[in-house]
Amino acid sequence: MGLLGIGSGPGFDWLADTFEATELKVLVTVVAAGLLLSVLLSYRRLQQWICERSRPLYGDIASTVVLTGTCVLSLSVVLGVWGQTSEVHRLYSELDIGGEVVAQLIVSFILLVSTFIVVRFLRRVLEEVLDSASAVTDHQREITRRLTQVIVWSIALIVILGVWVDDLGSLLVGAGFLGIVVGMAARQTLGTVLAGFVLMFARPFEIGDWIEVENEEGIVTDISIVNTRIRSFDGEYIMIPNDVISAGTVTNRSRRGRLRIEVEVGVDYETDIERATELAESTVDELELTLSAPGPQVVTKRFGDSSIVLGVRFWIDKPSARRRWQAQTAAINAIKQAFDDEDIGIPYPQRELSSREQTAVRIGEGESGDNTANTTDTASREYQMTSPEEQ
Repeated sequence: MGLLGIGSGPGFDWLADTFEATELKVLVTVVAAGLLLSVLLSYRRLQQWICERSRPLYGDIASTVVLTGTCVLSLSVVLGVWGQTSEVHRLYSELDIGGEVVAQLIVSFILLVSTFIVVRFLRRVLEEVLDSASAVTDHQREITRRLTQVIVWSIALIVILGVWVDDLGSLLVGAGFLGIVVGMAARQTLGTVLAGFVLMFARPFEIGDWIEVENEEGIVTDISIVNTRIRSFDGEYIMIPNDVISAGTVTNRSRRGRLRIEVEVGVDYETDIERATELAESTVDELELTLSAPGPQVVTKRFGDSSIVLGVRFWIDKPSARRRWQAQTAAINAIKQAFDDEDIGIPYPQRELSSREQTAVRIGEGESGDNTANTTDTASREYQMTSPEEQ
């Protein structure tokens, strides 16, 4: 504070007498601003240089001291060269800021700087600890670092409030009631946030996974505390609230690193099923994308209207929508070609129409019954005379 002239005389006002010309004052101001800018751009390099030759904590302390000192010095020089230090001193005297307030300001500043150093130190420790754990994902590491920062800064702010506020307990109680009111008003949002934390640590899926949830399918691009973003295969970006995901069914097709594909094919009822099964299995096994273990499998699924339906199942690795459609297309084309070469028919739906002998039912004697019989016989003859195509 003495550099700014607060409580210690004119400070740097002698610079105003030394540089009387306006051009020189502007030049000094630009030099001070350039010095501050250069320190802002290079203090991380200084920190890294010290960390490589000493403990990282020393690098954090040294870079913080250099940055803070440069800020105070640059501000003092700018105020002094324009003769404003005495003005600041006059305002300080008029406001009657006592030594207790100055002490509180100094303590608060020290707490803020210390918190900044502690946060950087904890971040470095967490990086060393979590990077060695293969079960922890990058997203979980980032969330852990963020939570640590929030906790440390919250504690620091409470301590700083304790420096300025005498009855901190009453303030915290009021803040607690306010938090309850806000929580009740925003319970849906809080539920979404809690669901986001559950998703981040339960790990049902990760960024880059291929998932299906709530009839939406795509690749996970981002997982935040509030929602999850996926990119559909049509190029659309879909945002799904985390509470919807936690309450629904999630299908993760990338979790095991492989995916089973099934292609249904129908064969004629007169076909040798065992021969068709062996041919389909061997054909799919020769495809480039098919895994050898587990191998392809063909099962007889059901009696269709016009064919016996076979289910051709095989596995691919590195599952993605592109690879799934490529493998499915290749399997269908190969099976069709193999069945054509072996004269195995793949029938399409057919319908056969046939007539029955119409029996005239005589309702009663007289003209009414005769008309009924004649009408039935005429309809039967007309139906039998039509061609199969017209039927």
